Amino acid sequence: MSSKRYLVISPCRDEAEYMEKTLNSVIEQSVKPDLWLIVDDGSKDDSARILSEYESKYDFIKVITREDRGFRAVGPGVIDAFYEGYKSVDAKRYEYICKLDLDLILPPTYFESLISEMERNPRLGSCSGKPYNLRRGKLVNERRGDELSVGMTKFYRSTCFEQIGGFRRVVMWDAIDCHKSRQLGWQVASWDKPELRFIHLRVMGSSHIGVLTGRMRHGFGQYYMGTDVLYMAASAIFRMVEYPFIVGGIAMFWGYVRSYWKAENRLNDVELIKFIRKFQWQCLVLGKRKATEKLESETVGKWDPLRKSEPMPLAGLEAVSGQ
Repeated sequence: MSSKRYLVISPCRDEAEYMEKTLNSVIEQSVKPDLWLIVDDGSKDDSARILSEYESKYDFIKVITREDRGFRAVGPGVIDAFYEGYKSVDAKRYEYICKLDLDLILPPTYFESLISEMERNPRLGSCSGKPYNLRRGKLVNERRGDELSVGMTKFYRSTCFEQIGGFRRVVMWDAIDCHKSRQLGWQVASWDKPELRFIHLRVMGSSHIGVLTGRMRHGFGQYYMGTDVLYMAASAIFRMVEYPFIVGGIAMFWGYVRSYWKAENRLNDVELIKFIRKFQWQCLVLGKRKATEKLESETVGKWDPLRKSEPMPLAGLEAVSGQ
């Protein structure tokens, strides 16, 4: 297990409130990262001081500091910071790569468990555990689909990450990458197991302005990705039972509809949009689990771990934020 090298890259901007809990939970992992790059994306709070202290204590932690752009850029800004770390190392030295947020508490065998899953299934391209919010002293499941690896802890097999061309600098980067992986024959998964349940200290989408803005941003992201309107409506209804109740789902759908009316730009990949819509319709008809099994059975012939990789977008990619 310890021979499997993995790299963690954490974008960071004004995370002083939460980061020490994440830092400590990674330090206490049963299998620690070979290298943890934390990219301080112009923080104005106490983040720099905290990171400096941890960097001086642990030789596998390295901090990279960027100049302050003057604002928080959710989606494209996070991925831009990720690539600042990615391009500073030879990523081919690592069998696994993880994009990790700094507002999480991970169970102690989290990474060991993910590596074990990867070792058991060579077709598994990316995976994660499940996020839970701590609300009124109780853990509440964020209800992320089993067919996706969640954005706050994307754990990738390096070969899969390279083949799909990495992350796009857009709001829906953490779903587009999963669909692209599956289009190439890889499998993607997340599991709700005790050893893989982690605490998400911030409600999803609330890091910039507020949670309703985050929900509208999510609706824009679904529009950008090419999601069909009926699937978007079903998704918005599904999310109405989560905090903020009712209005959160409405905000998601409004973000989608507003983007449609404004004729915002969409993903420049016609074949991938067709692939995504086909999968979404199968989800509506068969349910997500059966639709995922059916699609992964159909694409098994496309899986080729030696396939030529797409160019990695280290610079110059679109920066669509939906703001």
